[in-house]
Amino acid sequence: MGVYKRVRDLREDNDKTQKQIAEYLNMQLTVYQRYERGERELPLWAAIKLAKFYKVTLDYLVENDDK
Repeated sequence: MGVYKRVRDLREDNDKTQKQIAEYLNMQLTVYQRYERGERELPLWAAIKLAKFYKVTLDYLVENDDK
């Protein structure tokens, strides 16, 4: 469940809306919202793209690292 909280926290810390991130990932808003709520598993390609967008490591994104 940690990855989903971190994805939401990173989005909020960067003053982005769910709609903006969904558009960046080229997906429907409802699909992205399900990722943030932990209702769907975040695919690897989306995790990689988000890590690059937020300039963090994949380890950080999945709470395997605090940096």
